[in-house]
Amino acid sequence: MGTIKPDGPRIEGGRSQLDRFENMQAFVRVVETGSITGAAQRLGVAKSAVSRRLAELEEHLGAQLFRRTTRRLNLTETGQGFYERCQRLLADLEEAEQAVAQEHATLRGTLRVAVPQSFGLLHLGPAIGAFAAAHPAIAFDLDFNDRQVDLVADGFDVAIRIAALGDSTLIARRLATIRHVVCASPAYLDAHGTPRTPEDLTAGGAHRCLGYSNAAEPAIWRFEEPGGAPRSVRVALAMRANNGDFLCRAAIEGHGLILEPTFIVYRAIERGELVPILTDVAWPSIDAHAVYPQTRHLSQRVRAFVDFLAGRFAGVPYWDRCLARYT
Repeated sequence: MGTIKPDGPRIEGGRSQLDRFENMQAFVRVVETGSITGAAQRLGVAKSAVSRRLAELEEHLGAQLFRRTTRRLNLTETGQGFYERCQRLLADLEEAEQAVAQEHATLRGTLRVAVPQSFGLLHLGPAIGAFAAAHPAIAFDLDFNDRQVDLVADGFDVAIRIAALGDSTLIARRLATIRHVVCASPAYLDAHGTPRTPEDLTAGGAHRCLGYSNAAEPAIWRFEEPGGAPRSVRVALAMRANNGDFLCRAAIEGHGLILEPTFIVYRAIERGELVPILTDVAWPSIDAHAVYPQTRHLSQRVRAFVDFLAGRFAGVPYWDRCLARYT
């Protein structure tokens, strides 16, 4: 008897390994149903296709699998042994497919998630905690970092990105719009006055500003005119840092004005520690997205997690409600 080599889709003798698998499947169905007609019905193919597959299998093996009579097909001794082996192979394959399907359908396993530091700690942390409490079989592996990771190369399932997304093979799901606001402490405004226009912030003026050093141009604060035309002002930086939470604390302490995402400053605004100014100006806004690699079979745990985040942050984000009485 020849050997069945489970080593991938090579072409041997003009037939592929996939053809040999289909031939084995047809052989097993003929034995199970007792006829070529029954096997064809089970497989949803023509009787001639089943007959051809049996002939190809016997030719490949160099052995007769059936004793054929006008009414019936009977297994030879070689055919019986081969049938038992084929049964085990097909059963193992079915079990493997079911295991994968179950893994993709059940919320269990590990989720590797890359998140930006400030947004992750302030807002994704509680969301992840709520999701983990609802799905205790999920294990989280979290990377809090503002760098943009390579999801495929670094082995992440999902990343949260607050940035303009370029062309990519990744799939993106919008979570929320991130607004920016200019604000300062009441003490700072009492001492230096309240700017009335963006031009009041320009370098050489009376105001000290605090800049986010991870921005491409920390001293350039951009906004849009009412008609949508882009504008910018160059501000005098008294301090710069690569962490928005530090800049928020510095502004609360009266060190200057900040242009920050509302998700960082909203609590300080609610407590009266910071006062939004120039709220009629269209300062930058950008969307936060959940991104994940494009794959034919997206695991259910990834899909459920992204759906959960999209639902949690749907509508007006709770961190923007602090601006209602200033607009």
